[in-house]
Amino acid sequence: MGFPMTVVEDFGADALCERQGARVRVSMLLVGPQPVGTKILAHLGAAVRVLGDLEARQIDDALEAVEAALRGENVDRFFADLVDRTPQLPEFLRQEPH
Repeated sequence: MGFPMTVVEDFGADALCERQGARVRVSMLLVGPQPVGTKILAHLGAAVRVLGDLEARQIDDALEAVEAALRGENVDRFFADLVDRTPQLPEFLRQEPH
């Protein structure tokens, strides 16, 4: 599972990254050096992808929702964009009428 982190110090091949106050050194070999403030998706000590702010927030929300669900809490607040709407199939899965 990957976690969004923010680059706080760049060392080239690796960087000091932060998530929720915890700082760890992360390999940047797969994504290349990134400027301070960049959001990355870290998995097993390596940055696997650069993230935009919105995507990083959505991943954080989903991870918080999993934690809340494990505690038996309602998770609707994490998925406000999905509550009160009918799910839709992606366009490529929709059959055209005959």
